Amino acid sequence: MAVKLRLARWGAKKKPYYHIVAADARSPRDGKFLETVGKYNPMLDHEHEQRVTLKIERIKYWLSTGAIPTDRVYKLLTKAGLVEAKTYPEQTKKHKPKAKAAAKLQAEADKLAAAESESKTEQPADKVEEKPETKEAPATEEVAAVVTEESKK
Repeated sequence: MAVKLRLARWGAKKKPYYHIVAADARSPRDGKFLETVGKYNPMLDHEHEQRVTLKIERIKYWLSTGAIPTDRVYKLLTKAGLVEAKTYPEQTKKHKPKAKAAAKLQAEADKLAAAESESKTEQPADKVEEKPETKEAPATEEVAAVVTEESKK
């Protein structure tokens, strides 16, 4: 029998209150369960001491027998320090380009690499190209004087 640690909803409409229960994985959410191991009230502040109450000994027992917590219960147990936090990869495969796009990118990279290698072989290392001299921009005072004279006219 596969046992899960999960939430069973109690409370009134629009005022949720949950019991953390050990239940058979095949039973419905609010159906038959084996044992209540804690309570969770999401309506309270995060710092409130009554938000999550756990029977730590019983939770450790169920985890040792192979009970699998659901995602929400796992987060609650992580905050209580009973289990280690899950690690998630930074990126999934979705950010990578598809096969055709990857082939195009690879072809472009190969062309650029070939062009760079050709340009390196054509220019000897001893020769240094001289840059042509460019006209220097006029001083800002001269430009300001010309602009003010034109605006006075």
